[in-house]
Amino acid sequence: MTVYLNGVFLPRAKAQVSVDDRGFLFGDGVYEVTRARDGRLFEPGRHLGRLTRGLYGLGIAWPTGLDGVAIQNISERLLRENELETGAATVYLQITRGAAERRHAFPPPDTAPTVFLAVSRLAVPDEIRSRGASVITTPDLRWGRCDLKTINLLPNVLAKQQAVSAGAFEAILVCDGVVTEGASSNVFAVVDGTLRTHPATERILAGITREVVLELARELGLRTRDEALPLGELRRASEVMITATTADVMPVVQVDKRPVGDGQPGPVARALQTALRARMAQVPVGTVP
Repeated sequence: MTVYLNGVFLPRAKAQVSVDDRGFLFGDGVYEVTRARDGRLFEPGRHLGRLTRGLYGLGIAWPTGLDGVAIQNISERLLRENELETGAATVYLQITRGAAERRHAFPPPDTAPTVFLAVSRLAVPDEIRSRGASVITTPDLRWGRCDLKTINLLPNVLAKQQAVSAGAFEAILVCDGVVTEGASSNVFAVVDGTLRTHPATERILAGITREVVLELARELGLRTRDEALPLGELRRASEVMITATTADVMPVVQVDKRPVGDGQPGPVARALQTALRARMAQVPVGTVP
């Protein structure tokens, strides 16, 4: 596989990052995962906007010579060179504060950020979607700026492994009795006929798929509400679903081994998945403004 590292396209096996890189030492960086369909990026402008907010939030300067258009060009070249111009794929982008002497405070301002991009084939979990996923709930132990998509993912990793060990698809995080989001997804629930999801505050990462799904729900005439969902309301919801770049709209049929609704994927989740796939099929898929 060909990857991109600091201005160079090279084989993945030859890509090397300094042991002094602050991403390695401190998790000091941000990342994005963008969906690609038939060699084109889906909603690249939204991903660029979130990346920009993340860099600003961490005080990392934009790498010299890199902008949204350049990122899109690099991404599409990687898709071509790795023969991923048909079907579903993902583009991973990571920017760290760069390599410097290990000190907690920021390094000198002329320290060059480390930029890495790679692509991979995406196996969309349609088989799981057809029957619905099971999830568990677990305490949300993350820091207070979950809205920044940083590479500090240890609490998410532990929650996801807890789900895997329980034979579940995802772990839903709960803070002070309120559902925030999944370990690597956003959470929606249909409660009393209204589609609800946690508001885009500092407590969650506002997913790109989440944002698109809310737009699609309104286009379909569904009642929506950005409102925190207590765990008790999640458990009485008629439908629960999670959204993510790599999972689309995934209906949840079991929470903590309790059935959701009639234990089958519900009509709202199915309608939203159909609408999302239709949006992805539009040509062109998207360009950075």
